[in-house]
Amino acid sequence: MDPKVTEGGLNVTLTIRLLMHGKEVGSIIGKKGETVKKMREESGARINISEGNCPERIVTITGPTDAIFKAFAMIAFKFEEDIDNSMSNSTATSKPPVTLRLVVPASQCGSLIGKGGSKIKEIRESTGAQVQVAGDMLPNSTERAVTISGMPDAIIQCVKQICVVMLESPPKGATIPYRPKPASAPVIFAGGQAYTIQGQYAIPHPDLTKLHQLAMQHTPFTPLGQTTPGFPGLDANSPASTHELTIPNDLIGCIIGRQGSKINEIRQMSGAQIKIANAAEGSTERQITITGSPANISLAQYLINARLTSEVSGMGTL
Repeated sequence: MDPKVTEGGLNVTLTIRLLMHGKEVGSIIGKKGETVKKMREESGARINISEGNCPERIVTITGPTDAIFKAFAMIAFKFEEDIDNSMSNSTATSKPPVTLRLVVPASQCGSLIGKGGSKIKEIRESTGAQVQVAGDMLPNSTERAVTISGMPDAIIQCVKQICVVMLESPPKGATIPYRPKPASAPVIFAGGQAYTIQGQYAIPHPDLTKLHQLAMQHTPFTPLGQTTPGFPGLDANSPASTHELTIPNDLIGCIIGRQGSKINEIRQMSGAQIKIANAAEGSTERQITITGSPANISLAQYLINARLTSEVSGMGTL
């Protein structure tokens, strides 16, 4: 027997990636980094946390399998402690499960699900944890999120079984790792300048300022005493063009806002005309038509995307 072959041939070096929200990452890092330092020392695993002011961060755990399981156990129990603490201040009676999200190369997800879902069913039944593999890949990557939830002990058993599967069927081809995007900072326009808000400071944003100034030159509000035939504010130098977008039904609300407040704000800031089509029967998407000068349209698109990004990153669910 090779001394390395322990626990069903599992004592090899592995890397597991976890996707966490800022709050979860804060809990793992702890005050002055004390919690993560303790986890590193006690588990023997390398634990790296991706940089950046993103709503999501990647936590990479590398080491021999036993060290990885210890690190996972410590993370799962820390999350359970956080849940207990939040429960003591709330009136909720049922305790939510601990939830971890692994990031797994899509080429390994088939083995994890098994033929007709047989493998994932076996893992659920033998560990008592809930396991779900996301249907879609994470943005700009070839990885999928695998969500595990349950009691800490069930989660640890589940991670062990997932590691066995991943070792038995290595990823095929090159994997493009998922990198969370920075949070889109809110934009403010003042005195013809565009600023993004970072922390407590307003940082001038030259690219947006240019867009904003261009859009303001073609503003649809005609100055007093000046009448322009046809489209007010759209002169012969900047022919009006039209751009169409499709937005999922469940996200259209964040663009329209309460009683149309957001869409009106986007119309005013961009100077573009924006029409949202009624939902077609049986369709899951809505058509948005933006009309105006190229600058108007660019700014409207930017503002719509910013709304979508803040909504999606704020939702926190897969």
